[in-house]
Amino acid sequence: MQIHVFNEQSDLPLSLKNVPSIVKAVIAFEGKKCDEVAIHFVDTKTICRLHEQFFDDASPTDCISFPMDSADEKNPYTMLGEVFVCPKTALEYAKKHRVDVYEETTLYLIHGLLHLMGYDDISIKACTLMRSAEKRHMTNLIERGLIIKNLKSEI
Repeated sequence: MQIHVFNEQSDLPLSLKNVPSIVKAVIAFEGKKCDEVAIHFVDTKTICRLHEQFFDDASPTDCISFPMDSADEKNPYTMLGEVFVCPKTALEYAKKHRVDVYEETTLYLIHGLLHLMGYDDISIKACTLMRSAEKRHMTNLIERGLIIKNLKSEI
């Protein structure tokens, strides 16, 4: 599986070392097939621009997903899509709610990947399913030590 990871922000020092393993673990835990996916960590300006361009809402958000291919017999190569995560949103949320910013950023990545795999959070029922899946994945990743970490943890 090809996993393209881009860090296009400077608000939160990120070690991207675990990102490919996180992506693989989430996709495998869902039992999905994927040949390629792209993950972008972006600043607030970029997430707001994307949010406005594609959702008519210029406010900051945690992540935005753009699904591409779904696996089927006619399409053997699957580009799952792209996920844009805003660590600054995680930073603000973590400060306000006193949670770990790196776990919050990991949760946003999980959330974006789940959207690529067909989860939604529009209706109450769909939102309940999404939250349940997020919790399962966070538990699985924490047990495996697969959380996005501080860049300083590698130094």
